[in-house]
Amino acid sequence: MPTKSSFTLFIIALLLASLACGGTAPLVPTTDPNAAQTAIVETIAAIQVQDTASAPPLTGASPTLAPTDTPSPTPTIEFTTTPEKPMISVVVDTFCRMGPGKEYEKVGILLVGETTEIVGRHVTGKYWYVRNPDVGAEFCWMSGEYALITGNYAMLLVQTPPFARPADFEITYLGMGKCSNDFWSDIRLKSISDQLFESVSLTVRDLDTNTFRSATANDFTFVDGCGGAQEPSDYLIQGGTVRLSTPTFPFNLNSHNMSISITLCTDSDLRGQCVTKSLSYIP
Repeated sequence: MPTKSSFTLFIIALLLASLACGGTAPLVPTTDPNAAQTAIVETIAAIQVQDTASAPPLTGASPTLAPTDTPSPTPTIEFTTTPEKPMISVVVDTFCRMGPGKEYEKVGILLVGETTEIVGRHVTGKYWYVRNPDVGAEFCWMSGEYALITGNYAMLLVQTPPFARPADFEITYLGMGKCSNDFWSDIRLKSISDQLFESVSLTVRDLDTNTFRSATANDFTFVDGCGGAQEPSDYLIQGGTVRLSTPTFPFNLNSHNMSISITLCTDSDLRGQCVTKSLSYIP
C-alpha cells in the first residue's frame, strides 16, 4: 500500500513532467519566474494540511481541569423568643368578671387588639384569671371561648373562685292567658342567686281534669294574648326577672286547681347547675 510520502513525490513528479512537456507550446510570458516552484510548494502544503486534519486524535490522558468550589447555601438560623409571661388576647370583645362565669359581676372588658397578663387558671380550663385590662379590681376572670394564648402557661396555678350564691329562683303566678279556645298560665321567674340560667323545663297540671302539658327550651318565651309570642329572653340573669308562658290547654282554666314544676339550669340543654321549684295556684 503506497505511503503518504510516496504519494507526495508522485504529485511532484507529475508537475515536473508537465513543465518539461511544454517545450513545443508557445511560451506565455509571466512576471513571476518562480511560479512553478511556488505552485509545487503550495500543493505540498495543502496535502500536509489534509493529512493533519484526517489524522486520528492522540490517545492519552486528557487535560484535567482544576475543580472549582461551589459555595453551599448557609442555613439561616431563626431565633424565636417565648414571652416569660403568658398573655391573653381575644377575637371577640370579652368581659372580665369577678368570677369564672356569666353569673358574676362584670368589672372590665378586653377588646380586640388588646392583651393582658394571665396569672392563674380555672380547674376546668375554660376560664383564665388575668390582670384586669380596665380600671377597678386588679384581677378578674375571663372566658377562654374567644381567647388566644401566648407564652408559657403550663405552670400557672389553679385559682379558687370567690364564693357565689347557689342557683335559686322564685316563681310568681301572673294570670291566665287566652286566645280563641287556647288557655295558658303566665309565670314570672326571679333569680335570687349569683347564677345565670340558660335553659328551662316545666310541667303544668290541671288537677281538676288530671291533664298536664310539658315543655323544654333554651330561652324564656312570653305570649301576650292573641298578639303572639314576644321576643324570647335568652337568659335569666343574676338578680333579674323574666316572664314565661306555659303550654296551652284546649279549655278554660278559670277556677281550676293548678300546679306547676319548673327546673332552671345554668347551661343550655338542661346542663350545669339545675334547681327545681314548684307552685300551686288557681286562675
